[in-house]
Amino acid sequence: MISPLVTIVMLSWNRKDDVRESLTRIRDIEYQNLEIIVVDNGSTDGTLEMIEVDFPKVRLLKMFKNIGIEAYNIGFENAKGEYLVIIDDDSFPEKHAISRMVERFEKDPELGVVAFDVRNYYNYDEIKNEQEIAAPAASSSYLMSFNGAGAGVRKQVFKRVGYYPEEFFLYNNELDSAFRILDSGYKIEFFSDIIAYHKFSPTNRASWRAPFYYTRNAFWLIWKNYPLDMAVKQTLNLIYDCFYYSMEQKTMVYIKAMCSAFFHADKLKEKRKPVSRHIAENLRVPFNLSFTFFR
Repeated sequence: MISPLVTIVMLSWNRKDDVRESLTRIRDIEYQNLEIIVVDNGSTDGTLEMIEVDFPKVRLLKMFKNIGIEAYNIGFENAKGEYLVIIDDDSFPEKHAISRMVERFEKDPELGVVAFDVRNYYNYDEIKNEQEIAAPAASSSYLMSFNGAGAGVRKQVFKRVGYYPEEFFLYNNELDSAFRILDSGYKIEFFSDIIAYHKFSPTNRASWRAPFYYTRNAFWLIWKNYPLDMAVKQTLNLIYDCFYYSMEQKTMVYIKAMCSAFFHADKLKEKRKPVSRHIAENLRVPFNLSFTFFR
């Protein structure tokens, strides 16, 4: 029996050493029918040349500038695999993860996304030999999204809902996709024995970028996906939080992000599609995350 083709899609930008390590680790994966795509967002640190020399079997798609998560979508569309594995340029799946992922997908046709257990790479040596228990995290009281540093997706499902929201540029893109995947009738499930490792940075590498894009995109998440009454309530709450945390943390980034959300709301034209109330009420959205970067 031939195993279905799986495409790993990585987005890279100026992290040559991390990309080299991730691609090296991917060579250890115990699944044979693999395609690997790296979409590079205009790196200038030698990443492109390193991949071409050291990893000639990798499909390298070159962007001429940093276009954010839109570049992921180019990788997804070019993927030949039935299933996609999404990783960052500083993350990689554990060697058994993909075979276990495929097994879950093949058993459950309603499973749209397999959310990996994304663990801290810097604890890799402490936990890599542990015996894993194959158990999904399930709850009747909430729905979950997934972590873009390690997730498996059915390509046809992802394509049907439009992949990642290109207008977001960075951050909260997984949540927006989760709303649409769940609303299309597919499940997102987390499995503790399907593991990826990610280099969680001890400091915020993105400086102003993370709080800005998380905050702006939180507004857009609401406006695109929530029923009208919930959207109005959540918008008012978020406006209050922007002013409150700007004063608390003595920063203007949240106000700037809020203004950007309103001034550039035209980017959402024809993209609003409210999900069912059940999904809107039960999908866990950590809005407070936007306001934790300057504490």
